[in-house]
Amino acid sequence: MALKRRPKGGNFVNIEELLTNAAKAGASDVFIVAGLPFSYKLNGKIHYLNDTRLMPGDTKALVEGIYQLAPEKDFDAFLKSGDDDFSFAIKGVSRFRVSTYKQRGSLAAVVRIITFDLPDPEMLGIPRSVIELSSFTKGLVLVTGPAGSGKSTTLACMIDEINRTKEDHIITLEDPLEFLHSHKKSIVSQREISTDTVSYVTALRSALRQSPDVILLGEMRDYETINVAMTAAETGHLVISTLHTVGAANTIDRIIDVFPPNQQSQIAVQLSMVLQAVVSQQLLPCTDGTLAPAFEIMTVNTAIRNMIRDNKVHQIDGLIYSSATPSLQSMDNSILKMYKSGRIDKATALLYATNQEMLKRRLM
Repeated sequence: MALKRRPKGGNFVNIEELLTNAAKAGASDVFIVAGLPFSYKLNGKIHYLNDTRLMPGDTKALVEGIYQLAPEKDFDAFLKSGDDDFSFAIKGVSRFRVSTYKQRGSLAAVVRIITFDLPDPEMLGIPRSVIELSSFTKGLVLVTGPAGSGKSTTLACMIDEINRTKEDHIITLEDPLEFLHSHKKSIVSQREISTDTVSYVTALRSALRQSPDVILLGEMRDYETINVAMTAAETGHLVISTLHTVGAANTIDRIIDVFPPNQQSQIAVQLSMVLQAVVSQQLLPCTDGTLAPAFEIMTVNTAIRNMIRDNKVHQIDGLIYSSATPSLQSMDNSILKMYKSGRIDKATALLYATNQEMLKRRLM
């Protein structure tokens, strides 16, 4: 499609209307970048609103319009820093998670659309065995995967399960807040980094003095945060968090490798005692044009605790791969089920496989 430049002085629809229409269309993300039309992502594919390219003046007006929808944010401060992250809501439409930035001297933004309604895990294809990991009363549960793989959605479903079934105090620490949880059986305190508190580690330390039963930690980003999170899990709290790793073994190695070499043996022992489960997920494009998740599920048992403690993490993948129980499911077994049901084609199955050669033999 030949793209057109918008005529100087032409009219442009306001950002609130554009975001509202994108949300109603079921889009997951909106892109405002000079040189391209207003764009949105639907089922993993990018679509243009029309064939008219945005000019730098257009993107500046649209980004400034976003800040007008989030009046507590400082547009001038963003112009100085060149980067900003925040969230806001359009009443009756949706919540939006925004990342604004500069590129090639012009303003740009990516907006993630988050529905007001909490997602239905069954409709999204999240296994019941994943949701039931929220039944732990203490320890560390991790949901991992690449950016955009649906980790936040899975976490929201787990928190909602606790909220509906237990009389707990749930503290969520997020950057930014995504899904909003009302108080059901539980009390839910949701804190946004930079708005309600300075940092993850500051909020996490404070949370330990706020009588929590469950702490949702949006991301374990660094040594200090991981260290405090493990201490929280060790002292009788359920800590649920995320990493950008794929696979339980990679996740365990990543946590241990964050610590100095002289502490790693001690951390392996500590992790072997507090880790309850690791869920890894990927979003796969389906034959019908939609996206669906594939999962690796590792619920920690005695054998896995021994492997972590004895520095034999490399053996975990084999144990998961050979298991046929819901508590231990390999990513490739999940992908194989999707292929056999006709949801994905062979090329997609192999592209997302963790062991392509082995899966290829099973597909024959």
